[in-house]
Amino acid sequence: AKHPISILVEKPVAISERQVRALKAMSPSFQANIWVAMEYRYIPAIQKLLSLLPNIGAIKTITIRENRFPFLSKINEWNKDIDKSGDTLVEKCCHFFDLFRLISSAEMNTCSTKIQRGLLAEHYGYHERFDNPVPIIDGAYVLLDFLQKPKEEEEDTAVGFDPTIENAHLAETKVQYHEDFARDRYRTASNVSQMQQATMGCLELCMFADGSRHQEEIVVTGMKGRLEAYLPENKVFMYERPTRETWTDLTKPPPTSSIKETVIDCSDLKVVYPFADDIPQHSGYHYCSTAVEWKYMIDAIKTAHSGGSFVPHVSLDDGIKAVEMGIRATANVSNRDESVDMVAPVIAFTSQSSENLLNLALGIVAEKKQLSTEDLQRGIYFG
Repeated sequence: AKHPISILVEKPVAISERQVRALKAMSPSFQANIWVAMEYRYIPAIQKLLSLLPNIGAIKTITIRENRFPFLSKINEWNKDIDKSGDTLVEKCCHFFDLFRLISSAEMNTCSTKIQRGLLAEHYGYHERFDNPVPIIDGAYVLLDFLQKPKEEEEDTAVGFDPTIENAHLAETKVQYHEDFARDRYRTASNVSQMQQATMGCLELCMFADGSRHQEEIVVTGMKGRLEAYLPENKVFMYERPTRETWTDLTKPPPTSSIKETVIDCSDLKVVYPFADDIPQHSGYHYCSTAVEWKYMIDAIKTAHSGGSFVPHVSLDDGIKAVEMGIRATANVSNRDESVDMVAPVIAFTSQSSENLLNLALGIVAEKKQLSTEDLQRGIYFG
């Protein structure tokens, strides 16, 4: 990356805190145009959902669910080794953490995780190994909340208490006590802690759900409506919440006619991407999203070669932040039994060549900052 070239780097861009810190330390001196491969963004149904977000108002809940078959076999089964993959919430789920950031347009504030580990030990062949490895995560729930946006960026469109209507009614009744009470209640509601009005997220992962009707589901609920994307069905459902004009009797559930439903079938790539006929179309696992991603990156490279700026859809910083969310989620496991759970922070499998590369990066930064490599190494280990 110290050379003026273009790089497409596979996710995750790092698998340990040490690697994250090394990337952050080195990245200011990078000359390369870097694009992180996050092809889930370009899956047709997900891309359509992203384009429809402005229709549902201020986003308040995001649920991402992946229920699927176990990990496939890879070279030397590296994806079942936490020191080579960073564990499941980093290696696999960085895709989903990237989507949480993209959908919410906000950074994660806190997270809490419950996991299942070792359920697929026999399937993955751990019982045949003699190095007594720690099994990777097989299932998880991760609850997240995001930093609250400024109030002026949001619009309260809930079908609930309307102070104008209520106060007009109370004025007609001329009951001063009830008018004051209603006003104070509204003032209290509007001053609820911003933390309790921020966007929330839930990630559900199950790696032993072979045969699920939907392998991936994304549900986003805003103050004006709701979006649902389903794979492999590749459809998006959009629902608009009723208004006070269409839901007049609040003692009954809203009538079906008051909720507008729109269904978009994204199985035809041209429904989402007008350039669909100009790229290779294949039946790969990610619904042509890889080819779409490459198309956008090639366009960015051409723009840069023509004297413009290289603007990646997924920057190195985006890739790092998705990894950091996975690392935090793995560290914040609340159902860990400290007496038996010996899982330590990922050290990251290494080789002499990768150590040479890391030391080269550290050496360059040390030279620029007039620090010794040992000083910088100590900073990376201990922050």
